[in-house]
Amino acid sequence: MSQLDHGTTRLTFRSAREALRSSQKSSVGAAAYSRFVNRPLGRVFAAFAASIGMSPNLVTVVSAVFTFSAIVLVATVPPSAALGIGVTLLLGVGYALDSADGQVARLSGGGSLAGEWLDHIVDAVKTSSIHAVVLISWFRFTDLAPGWLLIPLIYLIADNARFFGLVLSDFLRRLHRGSSQMILKREGNTSLFYSLAVLPFDYGLLLLSFVLFAWMPAFFVFYGLLALANVLILPVAFRRWFREMKRLGHA
Repeated sequence: MSQLDHGTTRLTFRSAREALRSSQKSSVGAAAYSRFVNRPLGRVFAAFAASIGMSPNLVTVVSAVFTFSAIVLVATVPPSAALGIGVTLLLGVGYALDSADGQVARLSGGGSLAGEWLDHIVDAVKTSSIHAVVLISWFRFTDLAPGWLLIPLIYLIADNARFFGLVLSDFLRRLHRGSSQMILKREGNTSLFYSLAVLPFDYGLLLLSFVLFAWMPAFFVFYGLLALANVLILPVAFRRWFREMKRLGHA
């Protein structure tokens, strides 16, 4: 991460936002929601957090509070329009704060291994829990045949496998390059077409799907299509990462 060392002087919201504007991650590989919605919103949250003296780890904890509040609601409250909108907003704020913690770390001079560990642990639990509570909600509040409950279970497995593949691949790249940087710099930009093409695999699209939660047939179809897309892309992603690791091993 680039360091923006401002000493012990607390930044104002405006100065923090300006500093972050010139220190954003590359758009390489970024899906449309993360690129055009989540990162800009996270930058606003990061500037506010820095202006009131919040640490990156505290931002991660606040992000988890928003995210898991939404997850508990999905499992315990019958589907309704109000619930769907509320869950979407809570998940959206939680996701933006998840982007903000790393940006706050850059403002304070870089992240830490402990901070990255905490961030990944929260992400790992979130990735499992959000599909688990969809299954619980369908079981408790719908008349779906038991076989359909396999959809969130399969989605959970695919999402977890992809997340672990991303994290493990990043770790092995660092090991190969002898770097302990939180994020290895990737040059270039991703085209708009690519950002839209990979949108089905973006957590942002999944959280937006909960707007449909009151209209179960629509949510069921949309969520099912996302699950199918994630299952189909998994062998492609695994093959790509495996070939990259082979290249690194031979280098």
